[in-house]
Amino acid sequence: MAAMDRVVVVGGSVAAVNAVDGLRHAGFEREITLVSAEDLLPYDRPPLSKEALREGRQHEALLLKEPEWYDEVDVCVSLGTPAVGLDAAARTVALADGRELTYDGLVIATGSRTRSLPVLAAVPGVFEIRTLADTLGLHAELTPGRHLVVIGAGFIGLEVAATACKMGLDVSVVEIAPVPLTRVLGTELGHWFRDHQTDHGVRMHCGRGIVSVEVTAGGTRLSLDDGTELLADLIVAGVGVQPATGWLEGSGVELADGVVCDESLRTSVPGIVAAGDIVRWPNRLFGETMRVEQWLNAVEQGTHAAKTLMGGAEPFAPVPYFWSDQFEAKVKFVGHVNGDDELKVARTGDSSLVALFGRGERLRGALCINAPRQLAFAKRDILQGVTYQDAVAALG
Repeated sequence: MAAMDRVVVVGGSVAAVNAVDGLRHAGFEREITLVSAEDLLPYDRPPLSKEALREGRQHEALLLKEPEWYDEVDVCVSLGTPAVGLDAAARTVALADGRELTYDGLVIATGSRTRSLPVLAAVPGVFEIRTLADTLGLHAELTPGRHLVVIGAGFIGLEVAATACKMGLDVSVVEIAPVPLTRVLGTELGHWFRDHQTDHGVRMHCGRGIVSVEVTAGGTRLSLDDGTELLADLIVAGVGVQPATGWLEGSGVELADGVVCDESLRTSVPGIVAAGDIVRWPNRLFGETMRVEQWLNAVEQGTHAAKTLMGGAEPFAPVPYFWSDQFEAKVKFVGHVNGDDELKVARTGDSSLVALFGRGERLRGALCINAPRQLAFAKRDILQGVTYQDAVAALG
């Protein structure tokens, strides 16, 4: 590996911060520059649809690292300066303010950006949940008795719905799929999430699309394809995210629904690694290429990418993990699955369940609701290669 004098880390994400930390722990003592599109030091994003939305938490309470940490590890931080281009041959990153940063090693960690819904493009006051500014803006509007319509019943949409409902708002959710999360978890578990929201007072409009939107003096009227009309005081669009790769177009870095990496998180261009939501890589534990939009994956990939940039070659092959809080349900998941996988659901109590996912003979994942002990067992079984059939038998 050629000696590196300058490393640039692009992104204000948890992956980026852990890449910086990983570089210093791996013994890199030279110059590091962290570039972030946001004006704020990197902060924790999972609370944005839950605690931070409910409480209006300020930036200081969400910081990934205290401000003095950046001085302690001797990293130059450039805030409010999104990267707009990459010249891989010249090894320079172009910033929106006109500067160009030269690097010997580059970490791409720009994460993802929210998808837009064309029918809402011209509608004023539609909220998204991606940044702290988004969350604080919405928090200020969450007054009891107002009608919030959430478009999209993914995990973020369901978390926002649960948070607003607990704050005393009248909440409706519109989802084009027959039930929530069907593409990821399948129909049976989708019914559980729909019923869970309904049981707490959220009105679920599943299998419905929006045919028209009209802004009136009394609110925004959304007409659904079954004739239902919803008059919204507030609208949150939660229809998913996509990798923030626009600035890499034409750079020579291979892109395909994210940045294409090898097992060690190297990109197609020497001297460049990637980490976080943006990465598509082959996970040998599951025998497939994946892109994972999860907090812990971003943490671990940031550290791993730093080691790879320093000359490491170890494959990155974790068991992905995420969590979600919706009302009293503590939802935890391990593995990598889709809605077509074989499924075994066992209820372990009135408010808890364990679901195992299999493909062929392989145990692929587990969803545990208010059942944390079973989650640890499932992760162990995936790592040890326990078959789906044996895992189901042990579940009883």
